[in-house]
Amino acid sequence: MTGPSQSALSPKLMKPDQPKNHRPSSDRPNRRGPASNGTRRKGSSFDKGDKKAGRPSHHTQRPDERFQDKTPQDDKPDLPDAFYSQDQLESATNLLTELEDKMKGLAARRGALDVLQRLRAGEPLDRALATTRTFSLLKGADRSFARNLVALTLRRRGSLDHVIGIYLDRPLPARAGEAMDILRMTGAQLYILGTPAHAAVATATELAGMKQELKGYKGLINAICRRLSEKGKKHWDALPMRTDTPGWLWRRWERQYGLPVARSIAEAHRGEPPLDLTLRDPQEAEKLAGQLGGVALANGTVRLSSGNITTMPGFDEGKFWAQDLAASLPVIAMGDVSGKVIYDVCAAPGGKTMQLAARGADVMAIDRSSSRLKTLHENMRRTKLRARSAAEDLLLWQPESQADGLLLDAPCSATGTLRRNPDIAWTRKDEDIEALAHLQTRMIDRAVTMVKPGGIFVYAVCSLQREEGEKQIEAALARHGNLRLIPITAEDLGGEVFAPLIAKQGWLRTLPCHLKDQGGVDGFFIAKMRVES
Repeated sequence: MTGPSQSALSPKLMKPDQPKNHRPSSDRPNRRGPASNGTRRKGSSFDKGDKKAGRPSHHTQRPDERFQDKTPQDDKPDLPDAFYSQDQLESATNLLTELEDKMKGLAARRGALDVLQRLRAGEPLDRALATTRTFSLLKGADRSFARNLVALTLRRRGSLDHVIGIYLDRPLPARAGEAMDILRMTGAQLYILGTPAHAAVATATELAGMKQELKGYKGLINAICRRLSEKGKKHWDALPMRTDTPGWLWRRWERQYGLPVARSIAEAHRGEPPLDLTLRDPQEAEKLAGQLGGVALANGTVRLSSGNITTMPGFDEGKFWAQDLAASLPVIAMGDVSGKVIYDVCAAPGGKTMQLAARGADVMAIDRSSSRLKTLHENMRRTKLRARSAAEDLLLWQPESQADGLLLDAPCSATGTLRRNPDIAWTRKDEDIEALAHLQTRMIDRAVTMVKPGGIFVYAVCSLQREEGEKQIEAALARHGNLRLIPITAEDLGGEVFAPLIAKQGWLRTLPCHLKDQGGVDGFFIAKMRVES
């Protein structure tokens, strides 16, 4: 593949003090630049590029198929080396050694670039990190640097695209996706990580010369990176908070929560989330927090600033698992489940299943994905907890009997988890919300029939969109005369710290900007209901 001609895509020679269409003091989104805040316009070259590469277009899938597997809330260790063939491992190892011998830090940046390439091919972040050989083989500081570089490039993509766009005559074509990723990575190093300019520019230029399809862009990348290092910082510092949020999401949040809250959400998404641990025995929270240098939160969660969970004392014994504070609340809201039959629907990878089992429930874990159920089974074995399971689609499943309670952590847009999954901001689209809401409605109607009269039904989504939360439950209560909302109380959840998060209707709404002094939480909506006769 040949690169662009210098006349077609040469760096823009202009006064950086007066960038075209640059409006740093406004909250109006930037509508120019390489990707216009990263969103894909319908019928754009990005969509055409996906089809040309043989990847299925989202527009050709049924909504029920698109959104059955929600974004996982539990951290999982990377896939073992056995996932790759010996030849693949040797080839990747030799490549990384060659790169590091050529230039210090080049191997880590190549690993990050390859992860970003997989994301553009449609893989979610956790899967891309686990299946990218050049990343998986990195060790220690190089691995941490590469992972951080990927996360920052995604979190600040809107701002990075804006500044890069100042120095381009026109957006790069879809086939130059890797070139754009190299520029974004360079900006992240310069403006966030504080990498010396010579190192950021030199490694970017080397990366561009490594692949045949990028060699035609090497000169362009070098020139743009130099301008980013010399002139771009003042433009970066002047950008408004909303720049890193796709326009459609910002407009929804501003309508739903108001401008000040929308800004606070956007600010929270820029930060690295803490590592939360849910314990098999919550009574050990203070003890474990002391051992690991963390803090025991009101609901029994242990919060750490960061860390590798698989190397922590107690992990192999199954004493805990990674799960955000907000993600632990749906099970706690169910109340006493000891000895009760509970259906955990859309259960994989198993965080809530383990919670229910640890609280004495007779759990039936249901998930449509057999592969994700394997992860659930691995988690259950490690924690020495017991639960039944079945690979079933809730909309088709025919249980033998009704349950005492049902927890539906429904497939959703996962916009409440952007701190942990920043790729979601750039893969979701406005039209996804309607399709997801339709699926959730069908799942709620099916779930209600599976609960005994007098039983408890908890509905939860890790979404910030009211169409998937508040409006969904209002409509469900109107449709089902035998469904009664049970107000959730701060006492139910473990402490008064949760009181401001409970709406007057009695449901719970967490936002990433909530509990800011404690490190924040994922965005969740939780409603508790009783199914009457």
